[in-house]
Amino acid sequence: MKTLSTEFNFLGIEETDLYSYEKAKFVIQSLPYEYTSSYLQGSSKGPAAIIEASRFVEFYDEELGEETYKSSPVATLAPVDFKNTVDAAAVDLIEQSTSKLIRDGKFVVSLGAEHTVTLGLVKAHAAAYPGMSVLQIDAHSDLRTSYHGNIYSHASVMARVHDLGIPLCQVGIRAQCKQEADLIRSSPSITTYYAHEIRKNRYWVDEAVGKLNENVYVTIDADGFDPSVIPAVGTAEPNGLFWDETLRFLRKVAKKKNIIGFDVVECAPMEGQALSEYTLAKLVYRLMGYITFRDKI
Repeated sequence: MKTLSTEFNFLGIEETDLYSYEKAKFVIQSLPYEYTSSYLQGSSKGPAAIIEASRFVEFYDEELGEETYKSSPVATLAPVDFKNTVDAAAVDLIEQSTSKLIRDGKFVVSLGAEHTVTLGLVKAHAAAYPGMSVLQIDAHSDLRTSYHGNIYSHASVMARVHDLGIPLCQVGIRAQCKQEADLIRSSPSITTYYAHEIRKNRYWVDEAVGKLNENVYVTIDADGFDPSVIPAVGTAEPNGLFWDETLRFLRKVAKKKNIIGFDVVECAPMEGQALSEYTLAKLVYRLMGYITFRDKI
Protein backbone atom coordinates (compact mmCIF):
# COMPACT_ATOMS: atom_id res chain seq x y z
CA MET A 1 0.00 0.00 0.00
CA LYS A 2 1.52 3.32 -1.10
CA THR A 3 1.91 5.91 1.65
CA LEU A 4 2.74 9.60 1.41
CA SER A 5 6.24 10.70 2.41
CA THR A 6 7.37 13.37 4.88
CA GLU A 7 6.46 16.45 2.87
CA PHE A 8 2.91 15.21 2.33
CA ASN A 9 2.08 12.92 5.25
CA PHE A 10 0.09 13.60 8.41
CA LEU A 11 2.28 15.39 11.00
CA GLY A 12 5.23 15.52 8.59
CA ILE A 13 6.73 12.36 10.11
CA GLU A 14 10.31 11.86 8.91
CA GLU A 15 11.18 8.39 10.21
CA THR A 16 10.24 5.91 7.49
CA ASP A 17 9.42 3.13 9.93
CA LEU A 18 6.96 5.45 11.69
CA TYR A 19 4.94 6.27 8.57
CA SER A 20 5.18 3.02 6.59
CA TYR A 21 1.96 1.13 5.96
CA GLU A 22 3.40 -2.14 7.18
CA LYS A 23 4.25 -0.82 10.66
CA ALA A 24 1.44 1.69 11.08
CA LYS A 25 -1.28 1.31 13.69
CA PHE A 26 -3.24 4.27 12.34
CA VAL A 27 -3.85 5.00 8.67
CA ILE A 28 -5.11 8.36 7.44
CA GLN A 29 -7.64 7.90 4.64
CA SER A 30 -8.59 11.02 2.67
CA LEU A 31 -12.06 11.06 1.13
CA PRO A 32 -12.46 14.31 -0.87
CA TYR A 33 -16.04 13.50 -1.89
CA GLU A 34 -18.27 16.56 -2.28
CA TYR A 35 -21.45 16.14 -4.30
CA THR A 36 -24.45 17.25 -2.20
CA SER A 37 -23.17 20.25 -0.23
CA SER A 38 -26.21 22.47 0.30
CA TYR A 39 -24.80 25.82 1.49
CA LEU A 40 -21.13 26.85 1.30
CA GLN A 41 -18.93 24.74 -0.98
CA GLY A 42 -15.32 23.69 -0.48
CA SER A 43 -15.30 20.64 1.79
CA SER A 44 -13.49 18.65 -0.90
CA LYS A 45 -10.40 20.68 0.04
CA GLY A 46 -10.77 19.85 3.73
CA PRO A 47 -8.82 16.59 3.95
CA ALA A 48 -5.72 17.98 2.22
CA ALA A 49 -5.89 21.19 4.28
CA ILE A 50 -6.04 19.25 7.56
CA ILE A 51 -3.05 17.12 6.56
CA GLU A 52 -1.08 20.21 5.52
CA ALA A 53 -1.88 21.97 8.80
CA SER A 54 -0.97 18.87 10.80
CA ARG A 55 2.68 19.38 9.95
CA PHE A 56 2.63 22.32 12.38
CA VAL A 57 1.16 20.27 15.24
CA GLU A 58 3.76 19.40 17.86
CA PHE A 59 4.69 15.72 18.11
CA TYR A 60 4.67 16.02 21.89
CA ASP A 61 1.16 16.03 23.34
CA GLU A 62 1.25 18.24 26.42
CA GLU A 63 -1.93 16.76 27.89
CA LEU A 64 -0.81 13.15 27.55
CA GLY A 65 2.90 13.73 28.08
CA GLU A 66 3.64 11.50 25.09
CA GLU A 67 4.79 11.59 21.47
CA THR A 68 1.90 9.45 20.31
CA TYR A 69 3.20 8.68 16.83
CA LYS A 70 6.25 6.90 18.26
CA SER A 71 4.02 4.43 20.10
CA SER A 72 1.44 4.21 17.30
CA PRO A 73 2.98 4.90 13.86
CA VAL A 74 0.78 6.75 11.37
CA ALA A 75 0.63 6.03 7.63
CA THR A 76 -1.00 8.54 5.29
CA LEU A 77 -2.60 7.15 2.14
CA ALA A 78 -3.08 8.86 -1.19
CA PRO A 79 -6.62 10.32 -1.46
CA VAL A 80 -9.35 7.99 -2.71
CA ASP A 81 -10.11 8.88 -6.34
CA PHE A 82 -13.87 9.17 -6.85
CA LYS A 83 -13.64 10.19 -10.53
CA ASN A 84 -17.34 10.54 -11.46
CA THR A 85 -18.54 8.16 -8.74
CA VAL A 86 -21.45 9.53 -6.70
CA ASP A 87 -24.24 8.50 -4.31
CA ALA A 88 -24.55 4.72 -3.73
CA ALA A 89 -21.51 3.96 -5.88
CA ALA A 90 -19.38 6.40 -3.87
CA VAL A 91 -20.58 4.87 -0.61
CA ASP A 92 -19.70 1.41 -1.93
CA LEU A 93 -16.23 2.58 -2.96
CA ILE A 94 -15.60 3.97 0.53
CA GLU A 95 -16.87 0.77 2.15
CA GLN A 96 -14.60 -1.39 0.00
CA SER A 97 -11.53 0.78 0.59
CA THR A 98 -12.12 0.89 4.33
CA SER A 99 -12.85 -2.82 4.64
CA LYS A 100 -9.48 -3.59 3.04
CA LEU A 101 -7.70 -1.43 5.62
CA ILE A 102 -9.59 -3.06 8.49
CA ARG A 103 -8.72 -6.53 7.19
CA ASP A 104 -5.08 -5.45 7.20
CA GLY A 105 -5.40 -4.78 10.91
CA LYS A 106 -5.28 -0.99 10.66
CA PHE A 107 -7.14 1.58 12.72
CA VAL A 108 -8.75 3.78 10.08
CA VAL A 109 -8.90 7.55 10.56
CA SER A 110 -10.84 9.12 7.72
CA LEU A 111 -10.83 12.77 6.68
CA GLY A 112 -13.90 13.51 4.67
CA ALA A 113 -15.35 16.23 2.64
CA GLU A 114 -19.13 16.02 3.03
CA HIS A 115 -20.71 13.88 5.75
CA THR A 116 -22.09 11.36 3.24
CA VAL A 117 -18.75 9.54 3.40
CA THR A 118 -19.56 8.33 6.91
CA LEU A 119 -22.15 5.87 5.61
CA GLY A 120 -19.49 3.83 3.78
CA LEU A 121 -17.22 4.01 6.81
CA VAL A 122 -19.95 2.84 9.18
CA LYS A 123 -20.92 -0.04 6.89
CA ALA A 124 -17.32 -1.26 6.74
CA HIS A 125 -16.85 -1.08 10.50
CA ALA A 126 -20.24 -2.64 11.26
CA ALA A 127 -19.29 -5.66 9.17
CA ALA A 128 -16.11 -6.07 11.22
CA TYR A 129 -17.66 -5.18 14.60
CA PRO A 130 -21.25 -6.46 14.87
CA GLY A 131 -23.18 -4.76 17.65
CA MET A 132 -21.25 -1.51 17.50
CA SER A 133 -22.81 1.90 18.07
CA VAL A 134 -22.15 5.26 16.42
CA LEU A 135 -21.29 8.48 18.25
CA GLN A 136 -22.07 11.58 16.17
CA ILE A 137 -20.76 15.00 17.15
CA ASP A 138 -22.60 17.47 14.95
CA ALA A 139 -24.69 20.63 14.75
CA HIS A 140 -27.25 18.88 12.54
CA SER A 141 -29.18 15.66 13.02
CA ASP A 142 -28.66 14.56 9.39
CA LEU A 143 -31.75 12.38 9.77
CA ARG A 144 -33.83 13.64 6.84
CA THR A 145 -35.32 10.83 4.77
CA SER A 146 -33.86 12.62 1.76
CA TYR A 147 -32.75 16.13 0.87
CA HIS A 148 -33.29 17.74 -2.53
CA GLY A 149 -34.54 14.33 -3.64
CA ASN A 150 -31.31 12.52 -2.76
CA ILE A 151 -31.31 9.83 -0.07
CA TYR A 152 -27.48 9.97 -0.10
CA SER A 153 -27.36 13.65 0.80
CA HIS A 154 -25.08 14.78 3.60
CA ALA A 155 -28.30 15.83 5.36
CA SER A 156 -29.55 12.22 5.27
CA VAL A 157 -26.45 10.25 6.20
CA MET A 158 -27.58 9.40 9.73
CA ALA A 159 -30.99 8.35 8.44
CA ARG A 160 -29.14 5.77 6.35
CA VAL A 161 -27.15 4.68 9.43
CA HIS A 162 -30.44 4.40 11.32
CA ASP A 163 -31.78 2.22 8.48
CA LEU A 164 -28.96 -0.23 9.25
CA GLY A 165 -30.32 -0.69 12.78
CA ILE A 166 -27.15 0.67 14.40
CA PRO A 167 -27.63 2.51 17.72
CA LEU A 168 -26.85 6.21 17.37
CA CYS A 169 -25.88 8.74 20.03
CA GLN A 170 -25.84 12.37 18.87
CA VAL A 171 -24.12 15.20 20.74
CA GLY A 172 -24.27 18.94 20.10
CA ILE A 173 -27.35 18.99 17.86
CA ARG A 174 -28.90 22.42 17.38
CA ALA A 175 -30.43 22.46 13.89
CA GLN A 176 -33.04 20.06 12.51
CA CYS A 177 -36.40 19.87 10.80
CA LYS A 178 -39.58 18.60 12.44
CA GLN A 179 -39.30 15.28 10.58
CA GLU A 180 -35.95 14.67 12.25
CA ALA A 181 -37.23 15.65 15.69
CA ASP A 182 -40.18 13.29 15.28
CA LEU A 183 -37.88 10.42 14.30
CA ILE A 184 -35.68 10.99 17.34
CA ARG A 185 -38.72 10.92 19.63
CA SER A 186 -40.09 7.75 18.05
CA SER A 187 -36.91 5.70 17.60
CA PRO A 188 -35.54 3.67 20.52
CA SER A 189 -32.15 3.45 18.81
CA ILE A 190 -31.44 7.21 18.67
CA THR A 191 -30.32 9.23 21.69
CA THR A 192 -29.81 12.96 21.15
CA TYR A 193 -28.06 15.44 23.44
CA TYR A 194 -29.05 18.88 22.22
CA ALA A 195 -26.55 21.70 22.63
CA HIS A 196 -28.99 23.85 24.61
CA GLU A 197 -29.55 20.99 27.06
CA ILE A 198 -26.04 19.81 27.85
CA ARG A 199 -25.02 23.12 29.41
CA LYS A 200 -27.81 22.62 31.93
CA ASN A 201 -26.87 18.99 32.65
CA ARG A 202 -23.65 18.49 34.59
CA TYR A 203 -23.94 14.72 34.09
CA TRP A 204 -24.32 14.69 30.30
CA VAL A 205 -20.85 13.26 29.62
CA ASP A 206 -21.37 10.17 31.77
CA GLU A 207 -24.93 9.79 30.52
CA ALA A 208 -23.88 9.92 26.87
CA VAL A 209 -21.02 7.47 27.40
CA GLY A 210 -23.49 5.13 29.09
CA LYS A 211 -25.66 5.11 25.97
CA LEU A 212 -22.83 3.69 23.84
CA ASN A 213 -22.12 0.02 23.20
CA GLU A 214 -18.67 -1.41 23.93
CA ASN A 215 -17.44 -0.87 20.36
CA VAL A 216 -17.96 2.68 19.13
CA TYR A 217 -17.43 4.35 15.78
CA VAL A 218 -17.03 8.13 16.13
CA THR A 219 -18.00 10.64 13.44
CA ILE A 220 -17.14 14.29 14.03
CA ASP A 221 -18.69 16.95 11.84
CA ALA A 222 -16.57 20.08 12.14
CA ASP A 223 -19.70 22.19 12.58
CA GLY A 224 -20.40 20.38 15.84
CA PHE A 225 -17.92 22.85 17.31
CA ASP A 226 -18.93 26.42 17.94
CA PRO A 227 -17.97 28.71 15.01
CA SER A 228 -15.58 30.54 17.34
CA VAL A 229 -13.55 27.31 17.48
CA ILE A 230 -14.02 26.00 13.92
CA PRO A 231 -15.29 28.76 11.62
CA ALA A 232 -14.47 27.10 8.28
CA VAL A 233 -17.51 24.88 7.73
CA GLY A 234 -20.24 24.71 5.13
CA THR A 235 -23.20 25.12 7.48
CA ALA A 236 -22.18 26.89 10.68
CA GLU A 237 -24.55 27.09 13.65
CA PRO A 238 -24.18 29.18 16.84
CA ASN A 239 -24.07 27.71 20.36
CA GLY A 240 -21.76 24.86 19.46
CA LEU A 241 -19.36 22.74 21.47
CA PHE A 242 -16.13 24.21 22.79
CA TRP A 243 -12.69 22.61 22.73
CA ASP A 244 -12.31 21.65 26.37
CA GLU A 245 -15.76 20.12 26.85
CA THR A 246 -15.44 18.15 23.60
CA LEU A 247 -12.03 16.75 24.50
CA ARG A 248 -13.17 15.94 28.02
CA PHE A 249 -16.03 13.96 26.51
CA LEU A 250 -13.90 12.15 23.93
CA ARG A 251 -11.33 11.28 26.59
CA LYS A 252 -14.06 9.62 28.66
CA VAL A 253 -15.38 7.75 25.60
CA ALA A 254 -11.89 6.44 24.81
CA LYS A 255 -11.32 5.36 28.40
CA LYS A 256 -14.66 3.64 28.94
CA LYS A 257 -15.37 2.26 25.47
CA ASN A 258 -13.44 0.72 22.58
CA ILE A 259 -13.25 3.26 19.77
CA ILE A 260 -12.86 1.22 16.58
CA GLY A 261 -12.53 4.02 14.03
CA PHE A 262 -13.31 7.69 13.54
CA ASP A 263 -13.75 10.37 10.95
CA VAL A 264 -13.62 14.16 10.77
CA VAL A 265 -15.72 15.75 8.03
CA GLU A 266 -17.16 19.00 6.63
CA CYS A 267 -14.18 21.33 6.98
CA ALA A 268 -14.43 23.91 4.17
CA PRO A 269 -11.16 25.87 4.29
CA MET A 270 -11.33 29.67 4.25
CA GLU A 271 -8.81 31.66 2.27
CA GLY A 272 -6.35 33.55 4.43
CA GLN A 273 -6.72 31.55 7.65
CA ALA A 274 -5.82 28.05 8.80
CA LEU A 275 -7.35 28.01 12.29
CA SER A 276 -10.00 25.42 11.48
CA GLU A 277 -7.82 22.87 9.74
CA TYR A 278 -5.05 23.25 12.32
CA THR A 279 -7.48 22.75 15.20
CA LEU A 280 -8.98 19.69 13.51
CA ALA A 281 -5.50 18.27 12.89
CA LYS A 282 -4.74 18.65 16.59
CA LEU A 283 -8.09 17.03 17.39
CA VAL A 284 -7.20 14.02 15.23
CA TYR A 285 -3.80 13.63 16.88
CA ARG A 286 -5.24 14.06 20.38
CA LEU A 287 -7.90 11.42 19.74
CA MET A 288 -5.19 9.06 18.46
CA GLY A 289 -3.44 9.66 21.77
CA TYR A 290 -6.55 8.90 23.81
CA ILE A 291 -6.97 5.65 21.89
CA THR A 292 -3.30 4.68 22.18
CA PHE A 293 -3.01 5.43 25.89
CA ARG A 294 -6.57 4.58 26.98
CA ASP A 295 -5.27 2.49 29.89
CA LYS A 296 -3.36 5.50 31.26
CA ILE A 297 -5.82 8.37 30.82
